[in-house]
Amino acid sequence: MTYKETTEEKKYWDLWLLSRDTHAGDVLVKKYLPLVQYHVHRIAVGLPRNVSKDDLKSLGMLGLFDALNKFDASRDLKFDTYASFRIRGAILDGLRKEDWLPRGTREKAKRIETTIEHLEQEYMRTVSAEEVADYLGLTEDEVYQTVNEHFFANILSMDEQVNELEDVESKSFVLKDDKTLGPEEQLVKNERIKELTEVISLLSEREQLVLSLFYHEELTLTEIGEIMSLSTSRISQIHSKALFKLKKLIEKQ
Repeated sequence: MTYKETTEEKKYWDLWLLSRDTHAGDVLVKKYLPLVQYHVHRIAVGLPRNVSKDDLKSLGMLGLFDALNKFDASRDLKFDTYASFRIRGAILDGLRKEDWLPRGTREKAKRIETTIEHLEQEYMRTVSAEEVADYLGLTEDEVYQTVNEHFFANILSMDEQVNELEDVESKSFVLKDDKTLGPEEQLVKNERIKELTEVISLLSEREQLVLSLFYHEELTLTEIGEIMSLSTSRISQIHSKALFKLKKLIEKQ
């Protein structure tokens, strides 16, 4: 998301950067508020219904304030790019500090995983979410939602473990240059991209399109629905089903 800087906006930026003018700060916060709403909406897609979007917005606002206070205008970096980094990071950090996945959901996820292993051993093949749902007396949507929420929680946990290994300097408020990779890191990245590409190719064309539009083009589920002439709820189902399939395919590899 980018914003075209107007003469008026430049005036407020100058006031804020030179003297931390309160009114100018308020104007800039309102200007970039859509960035917070954008990241809240995207992150909320993979979270349980008990997680309040208002709470996510509060975390995102902290990230926006942090970005305004620490933005270095002398660097060759657009503010909305920098702010997106801070907003998303603040929301994810807030989620890591809270046990946002309910105990009931964790227990249900464990039951589903156990059932999947049992049915796959019995049938000697990959089982569908429908078969798992029938066995446990759940709906398909419940299976998709639970598995994807648990999957997202594990990703947050893994990220947190990596952060704990970083040195003191990396914990400071510095925007790291993630574009520059060492030879080994680049090799691992290329391998992962290759593996993920192969796994994604096993999905249906519709599922591939939804994932591409959501994660690569960064469209919302509603926007994707308009493009594909489907309802937002239907796009959400396709998205959940695709993630469920990906999780199982990745585990098998």
